[in-house]
Amino acid sequence: DIPKARPPRIIIPESSLESQDGEVIANHNESSHNYPECKRDSLTCPQPTIFFNDGMRSVDFILVWDAFAEHSVTEAAFKKRKIFEANLISDGVELEYLPQEINGLNFIKIHAPHEVLRRYSEILKLRMPMREELCKIPRQFRQNHLYNAFIRQLPAMDQIQSKTNSIMNGITNQWDKLKSIIIVDTKKFPEKGQRFTAIYSRDKEYLFDVDSPCFFTPAIHSRVVQFILDRQRFSDNDKDDFAFGIERLLNDGIYTAAYPLHDGDLKQPGSMRYLLYNEWTALSKWYRYQPLDYVKEYFGVKIALYFAWLGFYTHMLLPAAVVGFLCFVYSLVTLYSNKPSEDICNANFTTKMCPLCNHWCDYWDLKETCTHSRITYLFDNATTVFFAIFMSFWAALFLELWKRYSAEITHRWDLTGFDIQEEHPRPHYLARLAHIKRVKKSRNVVTDNTEPQVPFWRLRVPITIFSFSIVMLLITLALATVVAIVVYRMSVLFSLRVYADKVDNSSAILFTTCTAACINLLCIVVFNWVYNYVAEYLTEFELLRTQSEFDDSLTLKIYLLQFVNYYASIFYIAFFKGKFVGSPKKYRKLFGFRQEECGPGGCLVELCIQLAIIMVGKQAMNTVLEMLFPLFYKWLNTVKVKTGLSKDQYLCKSSKAQWFKDFKLVEWGPRSLFPEYLEMVLQYGFVTIFVAAFPLAPFFALLNNILEMRLDARKLITFYRRPVSQRVRDIGVWYRILDSIGKLSIGFIIAFTSDFIPRLVYRVYYSGDHSLTGYLNFSLSYFNTSHFEIESAPRNYTSQEICRYPDFREAPWFSNRYEKTLIYWHILAARLAFVVVFENIVVFIIIILKWCIPDMPGKLRDRIRREAYLTNEIIIKQETIRAQNGHLYSSPTSRKELLRNIKECPATPEQWDRLLSKSLCGTDFDLMVHSGTYPPDEVSNKGDTNQTTPTSI
Repeated sequence: DIPKARPPRIIIPESSLESQDGEVIANHNESSHNYPECKRDSLTCPQPTIFFNDGMRSVDFILVWDAFAEHSVTEAAFKKRKIFEANLISDGVELEYLPQEINGLNFIKIHAPHEVLRRYSEILKLRMPMREELCKIPRQFRQNHLYNAFIRQLPAMDQIQSKTNSIMNGITNQWDKLKSIIIVDTKKFPEKGQRFTAIYSRDKEYLFDVDSPCFFTPAIHSRVVQFILDRQRFSDNDKDDFAFGIERLLNDGIYTAAYPLHDGDLKQPGSMRYLLYNEWTALSKWYRYQPLDYVKEYFGVKIALYFAWLGFYTHMLLPAAVVGFLCFVYSLVTLYSNKPSEDICNANFTTKMCPLCNHWCDYWDLKETCTHSRITYLFDNATTVFFAIFMSFWAALFLELWKRYSAEITHRWDLTGFDIQEEHPRPHYLARLAHIKRVKKSRNVVTDNTEPQVPFWRLRVPITIFSFSIVMLLITLALATVVAIVVYRMSVLFSLRVYADKVDNSSAILFTTCTAACINLLCIVVFNWVYNYVAEYLTEFELLRTQSEFDDSLTLKIYLLQFVNYYASIFYIAFFKGKFVGSPKKYRKLFGFRQEECGPGGCLVELCIQLAIIMVGKQAMNTVLEMLFPLFYKWLNTVKVKTGLSKDQYLCKSSKAQWFKDFKLVEWGPRSLFPEYLEMVLQYGFVTIFVAAFPLAPFFALLNNILEMRLDARKLITFYRRPVSQRVRDIGVWYRILDSIGKLSIGFIIAFTSDFIPRLVYRVYYSGDHSLTGYLNFSLSYFNTSHFEIESAPRNYTSQEICRYPDFREAPWFSNRYEKTLIYWHILAARLAFVVVFENIVVFIIIILKWCIPDMPGKLRDRIRREAYLTNEIIIKQETIRAQNGHLYSSPTSRKELLRNIKECPATPEQWDRLLSKSLCGTDFDLMVHSGTYPPDEVSNKGDTNQTTPTSI
């Protein structure tokens, strides 16, 4: 059977073959040269700006080695460089050596000729624009980014918009004027003319305008060169399977740097870099949409998808921030109408409270918690449940709308049909498989290439189990560290009883908190360093085929530890601290120490403070450090370059060259986007999981992201070398992580951390007028101080006969004193019932949203089908024209003439396999069969029975 290639996808051009009624059709009677040509300019068609000395060949990549570095001047280093560069030249790549700089730097220019680009574009299966026949997108398919991001995501709203009356049209015109202020400035970033695209093949080169200067963009040049550099050998020893790749040469110090060049200087008008720097990264443009198409053209799909996701997430935070801020305003307005906090502040409760720690803590007055109680009300009031339900709805809506928005972006960027199996295997993956015995080879169902396959039961399963076990061990160690710090706090407080006469309560708690925080920080830093190293080793050990699979697996491992590091203390405060302490009669102990209790204001106040510090302080600190660290590393590189140079030498002409300027920048590593995604995903967790405890989290996240988006862009274009363009299908494993976070219930915070459920039970069952009058006394239990254990009693415990503590236990004058009351079990049942009801409401909302909002807009799905149809029609027409003009074989008048033509122009089996298996889709093959041009097997079966197929065929 002839395997069918996947039909190439296209992007509908604007003034395509269009009938009078507006229907897009394929005109088979017009030849390709009758179609209008696309207008191009320097923006829509990026051109190289830096060349070899001949002024003709573009500089696609730069290699640098340092003659003053010890590892670069050994005999082995010279030999490896010589072999490596000779192999590059033998592969068709052209090199130009620049004179050595005074500081010892040697720059090597690399250029990929046209033939190399053609060959590797086919190997990489790049989607390339077809000829100029149909170049612009129809008006009904033009992108409206603001409309697509919100209104058009809902089918019902889309139908309403299609039926707008004349009054609404007038409103729409005014809206368009307002919208022009925030959307991308089309004068500076003209809308790109979208065209038909197809997977490039040299056998179908007649479909592509290969000779156009806009066909192979600088991004494709650098990508092809990077692909060659990653796989080129640098040793004559054939037994050394790992002697390949520029990455290993960089790690060994043979070369100092390898990078593509930026498009001009930041102060050079007319370049794409200058335009992006002034229009995209400027903080003064914070209100404008991002020019994502141009970001994708300059940095590649992977980086552009990150900024697309960050921009969409930031826009979606707007309604959440508004609702959260309104809830907070409501809390401020009703602050002094809360009965429990007013009872505390107005000294309506005179009984002393029991000590919070053993021996040296004294009785305290409840009025001391006045400020804390009012702060607690700001985040724990009637709007808490409403906002929690709203945020559950928001989280589900965000993910569903992102899938739709992502579908439109991936279609616009030619990624709709991209399959991860199309990625070429990682060189290290193939090199490691070469050392494994009895490795079977199988045919890739997507690429139809024969590749080695990892034995499933013999290697894949044991490796996966081993890797998972190590990951769980490290996560357990991280959790054990959190427990150890808690035990440290308890032990220090216990040991300070020796200095009870010299140290007061507040000083002891402050000392314990500070030292514990320092130890926790040290543990986090050490664990991050160890875990990153182990995670990378385990991921390499798993034998993952493609770079995307490798990155996703590594990301998941590192995120699991980061999740524990960042969320463990918050989960501890929310669900464990102060929940299992026992009663003053007999405190429950952990490792012989009394457990920690919440502060005077309760655990919710501590949780709010912790979240506020993370959301405001930590993010602000991260933003500053993200800018300072690249600036510091850039300064270090500049110092290295200036070393040994005078001021005149440093300002000479060669130092002003772009390759010299880019060398001083910071290298953009393969996982440099990981910390950016990690910061935003951790923030998303705070916004969704713990938002009930801190309703202002979306508001602060919105402010942070507006700044973060522009600073990330400025950092990337100012401090880092230009990354090599990478093609990815989506944001990868990060979406699954976001989906998992969204499923974690907010209801547990409301049920078990706040006082919402106890207050609700009191209103319904125990309050005569269904108010909170008397709730404070209801929530506190009695304790007879004569029942203190010796080690728990305060120094002057006889000064009070009765003290109170927050719990629902029997009074000391009952026979079952200090046992849980029936009220406690009623409240516990209500808490559990609330979680069940809340969870079902959230699940129901998610189901409804997924049912109402399909993953791909209906119009886009129809458009993709239409594009596939028109693509096939164009290819059929072109094949017909070529067949009629004799490009394939002369049209035979008989079976004998057909075989005579085949004998005169024999084709090898490899050529047939390449033509049919890799290039032609099923429609093309049918066209060849019906036109009389058959592959060898078909000729022998369908041709004259007296003729035989030549042995050469």
